[in-house]
Amino acid sequence: MNIYLYILNTLSDWEIGYITAELNSRRYLNKDKSFSLIKTGNTLEPVTTMGGISIAPDVSIENIRFSNDDILILPGADTWMEDNNRKIISIASDLLEKNITVAAICGATVALAAAGLLDNRKHTSNAKDFLKMFCPQYTGSDYYIEEPAVTDGSLITASGLASLEFTYHVFKKSALMKPDTLEAWFLLNKTRESKYFFELMESIK
Repeated sequence: MNIYLYILNTLSDWEIGYITAELNSRRYLNKDKSFSLIKTGNTLEPVTTMGGISIAPDVSIENIRFSNDDILILPGADTWMEDNNRKIISIASDLLEKNITVAAICGATVALAAAGLLDNRKHTSNAKDFLKMFCPQYTGSDYYIEEPAVTDGSLITASGLASLEFTYHVFKKSALMKPDTLEAWFLLNKTRESKYFFELMESIK
């Protein structure tokens, strides 16, 4: 399994922080699952995140050949509507048609909405009116779910205020954490109750 993280200028660092931290440390992950986290972009030129951090892609999107169990993660950013992001949205459309997972949060949901990819799929975002404001062509209101994060088949969407829930849906879809580990991990971070830390430790023995 490859998890491709699309990086672009003004990337919202915090929205993918849980995902990258757990994938990099592997401290709670299912040891039976192998994967690679690969940063991808339009070019190999570094981008600057909203937090001022420079990140360089590992591979250009033109050189990727997706497999059925891969995941494409589209983080939030203020630059999603720029022309140079059209290619990745076209790729995302193709992946969704092939039932390959695409996970989008915050500003990335706007780009999907603008391409019509949310018109017939259950989804969420920062708000229904948020999508309507930035995407006059958006017609998916009947499929909008008032939840922090939503999974519909191979599509995962989330509010920019729901990085924890976004991560939960991504890990649930990928099975990179065992179910009991994922539940304890999520509840620990959500409630900050110490009992879930001990459940988490017990789940990874």
